[in-house]
Amino acid sequence: MTGKILKGIAGFYYVHGADENIYECKAKGIFRNKNVKPLVGDDVEFSVLDRLEKKGNIDLILPRKNALVRPAVANVDQALVLFAITHPEPNLNLLDRFLVMMEVQEVPVKICFNKTDLCGSDKKQALGEIYEAAGYPLYFTSTYDDQGIEEIKELVQGKTTVLAGPSGVGKSSLTNLLFPQAEMETANISEKIQRGKHTTRHSELFGMGRDTYLMDTPGFSSMYMEDLECGRLKDYFPEFESYEDGCRFLGCVHIGEKTCGVKDAVEEGKINRSRYENYRLFYQELKEKRRY
Repeated sequence: MTGKILKGIAGFYYVHGADENIYECKAKGIFRNKNVKPLVGDDVEFSVLDRLEKKGNIDLILPRKNALVRPAVANVDQALVLFAITHPEPNLNLLDRFLVMMEVQEVPVKICFNKTDLCGSDKKQALGEIYEAAGYPLYFTSTYDDQGIEEIKELVQGKTTVLAGPSGVGKSSLTNLLFPQAEMETANISEKIQRGKHTTRHSELFGMGRDTYLMDTPGFSSMYMEDLECGRLKDYFPEFESYEDGCRFLGCVHIGEKTCGVKDAVEEGKINRSRYENYRLFYQELKEKRRY
């Protein structure tokens, strides 16, 4: 039978089978011998060992469309990064780190700001000027009064979506609005592996309908960019590209150069200063890391 891995924990993989049942599976030793580890999101072929107990063995990992490192997941169509628009104030440095990580892994990103019932339209406009100008689709929601939820439902339809964001921004509330059975599904798996609700959370996929999966990731408070050359960082800020023709030197990194189209665009307000300052910070971090 074919299926998709929804969750992996303690050596067990929970596979959503073609018959709509969830099977608790072990991976065959052949994967360990080849140093291949199944990932959440993998499409697999598995053998059913016990239909009543819903147990099986994973026999084959089908070809992956992509595989992310953080979060560790395969076959992702898009990432939806969720921040609160207020309470707490959005950490734009953290958001920009996430955007760079997804750009590196070539995953399209949609940005959603939640808790819009707690602020006015001026804040929406300010955030729009930063991120829509950088080429990122922006959504505004309130899980308190369901504002914008239907748009998000349409956005995730027919796709595998990674939902990520720091704690306290309404990720669980959004997940439950998009997929009310999520809490029940989590409880069923927890009961099966004898773990309670206080267990450290792991990434998992929720099946929301035909070819529609939502991956709820643990909240993050910091993100470190690894294995990225500082000279390549500029390639992952999409808004820079339009102004690089104004740079004097090929390979300009838009930091210390005197004649730089990107720096000029920042001074003229065409590129948001907040984004550029975060770029400078990330560049210095990567440069320092390279030295050591």
